[in-house]
Amino acid sequence: MSSPTIPDYSKSVKLKYAKLGYQYLVNNILSFFLIPIIAAIFIQVLNLGHDGLLTLWKSLHIDLIYLISSSFLIVHFATIYVMSKTRTVYLVDYACYKPPSSLRTPFATCMEHARIMLDSKPKLIPFQIKISERSGLGEETCLPPAIHCIPPNPNMADAREEAEMVIFSAMDSLLKQTGLKPKDIDILIVNCSLFSPTPSLSAMVVNKYKLRSNIKSFNLSGMGCSAGLISISLAGDLLQVHPNSNAVIISTEILSPNSYTGKQKSMLLPNFLFRMGGAAILLSNRWSDRRRAKYRLLHVVRTHKGADDKAYRCVYQEEDPEGYVGVSLSLDLMVVAGETLKSNITTIGPLVLPASEQLLFLVTLIGRKIFKKKWKPYIPDFKQAFEHFCIHAGGRAVIDELQKSLQLSAEHVEASKMTLHRFGNTSSSSLWYELSYIEAKGRMKKGDRVWQIGFGSGFKCNSAVWKCNRTIKAPTEGPWSDCIERYPVHIPEVMKL
Repeated sequence: MSSPTIPDYSKSVKLKYAKLGYQYLVNNILSFFLIPIIAAIFIQVLNLGHDGLLTLWKSLHIDLIYLISSSFLIVHFATIYVMSKTRTVYLVDYACYKPPSSLRTPFATCMEHARIMLDSKPKLIPFQIKISERSGLGEETCLPPAIHCIPPNPNMADAREEAEMVIFSAMDSLLKQTGLKPKDIDILIVNCSLFSPTPSLSAMVVNKYKLRSNIKSFNLSGMGCSAGLISISLAGDLLQVHPNSNAVIISTEILSPNSYTGKQKSMLLPNFLFRMGGAAILLSNRWSDRRRAKYRLLHVVRTHKGADDKAYRCVYQEEDPEGYVGVSLSLDLMVVAGETLKSNITTIGPLVLPASEQLLFLVTLIGRKIFKKKWKPYIPDFKQAFEHFCIHAGGRAVIDELQKSLQLSAEHVEASKMTLHRFGNTSSSSLWYELSYIEAKGRMKKGDRVWQIGFGSGFKCNSAVWKCNRTIKAPTEGPWSDCIERYPVHIPEVMKL
């Protein structure tokens, strides 16, 4: 006789409704306390009657001088509050660069190039095939013209040509979508990690579009794939001190001068993940832009683990023994990323999580302190705080690990995985391709909250939280316009080549 099975209470319908009831109770506990108090006061006032209210009014001894003084104090403190209140930062619109199909790099092309370039090192071919099969990239990702050459021989002219192609295309699309005139741009921020020429890329944009001589221009380099959110943070801070202003941010990575042609496995990985991409974003603190803006910036949280040597060197640009320059990815990368994310979550959690989740986390934390590690750590349910997640498409392993750690569903990471499949790792701009995917699917509704998570060398984890200003219709143009009907697609664990 078989023993009776123990019911799975974690999936019980009653337990589900109990949890929903708990969340509703805790999140609205202040209302539950205030409503009876206000009702009691209102009933007491009604019981006083006309004569009682008149007597109460006379007992207050309110005269003209008292009223004037009180009004002055109210106006004074109201002015202080308005002056010290942070300005709302709006995301008016953004545009993503879509490479031409002529730059498409299917797996067959990658393997052909690898076999020719690694002719003297045939043992590396199986390694490259293995990485490609598990990368999560599709057949439509693109590389710049210089890397299509055999062998690649990139130079400064090729790098500038790629920068102009990506940056100017994204910028032209943004100006067209928003109706913004170049002369009306107040702040310009360009971030690109590995290509930092003189004059800077921001100067290149100023020259191309003949921007004003008093524009506040910034060029960020060497900050990795999370530099896009660092630019958002910088622009947000600048818009707090410059009223009635806007800021244009351009996020990209120029690949032409940074293709690794050596034979170190740890340095070959980026060749199979990074692809062309870029985005231009318009932020504004102008009250007149609030109606047409897509999103409102709520929080930016930055975490930097550069003080730790292991974290500092886990993504490191250096020369290999043969003198070839490349970016080395350490075996500690996933561990460091997890620790950095944990620190970032600890900071952003109290800002975004409902009271029910914060209370459960606090109780678990106290329990673990008392009973040591007998209690399992409680992972907050961030699905209570956000409707959409944009996880940096740095690689399939990164997305899978975050999905597991944050207990997200397949739909929550769909935008990240499909962006990796269609466009590859476009570095700091990948978050905007993911946001564009959600919009193209028609899923972005008014009031929805979006969590963008970026990782970068240093090692850094940065988060940005946005709230949707209005329901966004699926755009007819954009990077997904000709392929959104085909997505999502099934991506096998191993794609046999």
